[in-house]
Amino acid sequence: MLLMREGSLLMADKKLTAPLYDAAGATKGTVDLDASIFGIEPNVDVMHQVVTAQLAAARSGTAKTKTRSEVRGGGRKPWRQKGLGRARHGSIRSPQWRGGGVVFGPIPRSYAERTPKKMKRLALRSSLSARAAEDQVRVIEAFDWSEPKTKAARELLTAVESGAKALVVLGDSDVVAAKSFRNLPKVNVLQFGQLNTYDVLWADTVVFDNSALQALSGAAYEVTQSDFVKEDDGGEEE
Repeated sequence: MLLMREGSLLMADKKLTAPLYDAAGATKGTVDLDASIFGIEPNVDVMHQVVTAQLAAARSGTAKTKTRSEVRGGGRKPWRQKGLGRARHGSIRSPQWRGGGVVFGPIPRSYAERTPKKMKRLALRSSLSARAAEDQVRVIEAFDWSEPKTKAARELLTAVESGAKALVVLGDSDVVAAKSFRNLPKVNVLQFGQLNTYDVLWADTVVFDNSALQALSGAAYEVTQSDFVKEDDGGEEE
């Protein structure tokens, strides 16, 4: 396994592998996993921050209340200022009146948080490494189904011993497989380019199409010193 110590990576002798299956669920051997993606020490703090930002960005932010200037009515002073023994009021739509405006109520806003790309890359690699350390990564050689079949998808997940919740990562052209998995409960289907930290951590088991796994290994997820060392403090380590 790869370990992060003082901004560096240490490679252990153990080779990272995952079981390989065909589309029917028969064992075909093992496939090597990229140690720079599936073999690092998970950074829990970074994963937490990225997941929090991802959930915040998913909020609609459409809650809205009306202020006293936006509610209907209240243009006339309800009674004269003096002489009646009542408290002074200038409008029946001020906040203390029933049907009046709301003070400091919510207004439409964006909850999105800025997350650096290096942080998102590190969080994704940390989440994949966590699943690999738990032996919860499966690889399918190829989805050679001729037509969408939910039954075939269910039997495949049973054969590979996926957990209660499964994330299926497909290549760009696996339309038949995507349609086969999409109706299964507690199964999330993503294309390779949509892979994210939250969905990996949500799932008990991550099932990769072999083409998607190879594309992931060839993407720009390599570990660099800049992922662990501050750039503005003279090179001191975090």
